[in-house]
Amino acid sequence: MPHPSPAERHRSEVLLRRWDIILSLLLLVALAPVMLVIAAAIVLQDGGSPIFAHRRYGRRGRTFLCYKFRSMRLDGNARLTRLLAHDPAARAEWDRDHKLRQDPRVTPIGRFIRKFSLDELPQFFNVLRGEMSLVGPRPIVAAEVRRYGRHFRAYCSVRPGLTGLWQISGRNDVGYRRRVAMDRSWRAGCRRRCMSIWLQARRAACLRDAALTKAPVDAHSA
Repeated sequence: MPHPSPAERHRSEVLLRRWDIILSLLLLVALAPVMLVIAAAIVLQDGGSPIFAHRRYGRRGRTFLCYKFRSMRLDGNARLTRLLAHDPAARAEWDRDHKLRQDPRVTPIGRFIRKFSLDELPQFFNVLRGEMSLVGPRPIVAAEVRRYGRHFRAYCSVRPGLTGLWQISGRNDVGYRRRVAMDRSWRAGCRRRCMSIWLQARRAACLRDAALTKAPVDAHSA
């Protein structure tokens, strides 16, 4: 199988990027009423900002502010610190997975929007800004980089996604090592998809050239 040149790989990435933009715009318009209701409910809950921005690692190792609907209490960090200091089981779970099944920081509204991944809807704006893609490995925080080890370079080779293999595979039931393996497989799959797009584009170009070449000959024969 032929390998695409850097220019052809770039064209494939541009095509994927255009799809990200088009689909994100359409989904933002369609989901705008839902997003407004969620934002209003969060504000009415405790008066705080409905949007939470956290710095994450993206493509090429660059950091960006990843947007989410705020699902945690205003004093969430203090609650987490107290819990981890007094609950060894919670401490072990946090060290293992960097998250808790019974997180004391999460509000009732937060539990609902997390259950259906509605807290991540503002990340469509990250997609439009070019910081994320619709599908890819989930964006990670600085504390998670060491857990990727030598695979962090592979993580940085693609844009993080609004959704991905980890999320659709039962994220709370998937260990961190398995999550890293899923991100690696996504990177490999992304390369195959770009290759497929390139091959299809090459085939379409060949068919077009053949048709254009044949047309004058047919006209002359007539």
